[in-house]
Amino acid sequence: MDFIQQNLIWVGLAVVSGGMLLWQTFSGAGSKNISVSEATLLINRQDALIVDVRETAEWSAGHIPNARHIALGHLGKHLSEIEKFKDKPVILVCASGNRSGSACGMLRKAGFQQVFNLQGGIRSWSDAGLPMTKK
Repeated sequence: MDFIQQNLIWVGLAVVSGGMLLWQTFSGAGSKNISVSEATLLINRQDALIVDVRETAEWSAGHIPNARHIALGHLGKHLSEIEKFKDKPVILVCASGNRSGSACGMLRKAGFQQVFNLQGGIRSWSDAGLPMTKK
């Protein structure tokens, strides 16, 4: 008991960080992050769908060829557009991987089976020298 009283800040920090990990696990927010090379394998071998959840201005500056654009704020309203891909791999992309992580949780809750978050987002795709388009 003395240890807890003397180290109250550290104990509190441990409880909060543990709670955050549990929340991510049970809320579905803990997404499966994949690297650029894993993403290209899914695209080439399993015809994975790429959904870019960035805002329109970001999308217009450059995106992955054949990706679908559905901004994160509109994803819930546009799930019917990608409903037929529920059993296929779906790769979500944003600028850095944060917004797409949230989108992964939304798709999982909607019943999508294979949902992946591109680790590092569009930046990692571009840094790897992979094709981008503005069309």
